[in-house]
Amino acid sequence: MSSVAYLIKPTIELKSEYLSFYQEWLESGEDMIPWVISKDPSDFEGMLQSLWDAEKGENLPEHWVPDSTFWLVNEDRKVIGAVNIRHRLTEQLYNCGGHIGYGIRPSERKKGYATRLLALSLEKAKELGIQKVLVVCDKGNVGSEKTIVNNAGMPDTDFIEEDGNIVKRFWIEL
Repeated sequence: MSSVAYLIKPTIELKSEYLSFYQEWLESGEDMIPWVISKDPSDFEGMLQSLWDAEKGENLPEHWVPDSTFWLVNEDRKVIGAVNIRHRLTEQLYNCGGHIGYGIRPSERKKGYATRLLALSLEKAKELGIQKVLVVCDKGNVGSEKTIVNNAGMPDTDFIEEDGNIVKRFWIEL
């Protein structure tokens, strides 16, 4: 991993770097995780405004909770990953969403960035007043499970979704 990676709030200054990040996810054909990176960035300022609104709990869809989004960038200001931190849990988030969703762009995986991203995200969650964080991953996502365990994740009961997918649930005390 390169020497420095840190979290920043989404910003217009990194539009071209973010669009590169977004395009790489699109071309990979993978699910976009966290879900916020699936927001269409063609109206970049509108996308940013929706992220800023969500943090303040404004203009949210019904039954949604406020959330904060951060980008993981390196010293060259390249967007390496993204994280979305839910400020509280609904029943669905308790079962299979958790407080924190994060993802690393495909070309930057297996370099230690996910562990760093989750560690930095836990600091942000603590600043939000969250004392016990739920982080989940699908069974079989070995990389994500290792990342969570490396950040002191303690296993809880798995949750089985309607389609049979098994969600592994972990708690991290802050």
